[in-house]
Amino acid sequence: MNNHKMKWNSIYTLMLKEVKGFFFSPVAYVVATVFFIVSGVFFWPAFFVQNQAELRSFFAMLPWSLTFIIPALTMRLFAEERQSGSYEMLYTLPVTLEEIIVGKFCAVLVFLLFMLSIVPLYGITVSWVGDLNWGIVWGGFFGALFLGAFYAAVGLFASSLTKNQVIAFIIGLCIALLFFLVDKFFVFLPQSIIAIFNFFSSDIHFKNITKGVLDIRDILFFVWLTYIFLWLTQLNLKKSIR
Repeated sequence: MNNHKMKWNSIYTLMLKEVKGFFFSPVAYVVATVFFIVSGVFFWPAFFVQNQAELRSFFAMLPWSLTFIIPALTMRLFAEERQSGSYEMLYTLPVTLEEIIVGKFCAVLVFLLFMLSIVPLYGITVSWVGDLNWGIVWGGFFGALFLGAFYAAVGLFASSLTKNQVIAFIIGLCIALLFFLVDKFFVFLPQSIIAIFNFFSSDIHFKNITKGVLDIRDILFFVWLTYIFLWLTQLNLKKSIR
């Protein structure tokens, strides 16, 4: 990704276009509605039954939800343009390929922030019944943001591979699940080998961040993999339009 060549005003314009597309898309509304309903199912019963100032069950559900929801949001971003025939036309515009990718990526982050706005709201609600550890709440918020950004990059890569949105969703979901479950596949192996798989587990790094203590290793894991998949998206798109 040639960041020094990118024009951020172009990225902002592209991002706004995609954000509007999200808010006028029935798929995005279905995804957001499902996310809010599932979040409520895990939050409200625990809140009323346990009457405790904690969000444990909600944060346990959150990475699972994002694993399915983010690929659903990103599946159309390049696949739709391939299917409609506007794919090649898009790259004749006075913007670079990098700006297009980053603009779409930022649009997903904006919609993700919209969905994650319930995290501080749930925190305020829970704080009514006791002293809430806000470090854990904000850790969960930023952990979900880093995880969602990584999945957004994965989803963009998957969408760049095909013109079929369903296939793009399945590819994105499979890659996301691979990183989410990799530490659980090989529990029978020696501990030294398991540690290697644990390093690539997005779930473990997410859980570390939700403890409320930001470790640079967990942040770099998500930043590095997000960059890698955005770079792979760029490589694939360049190959496709040759």
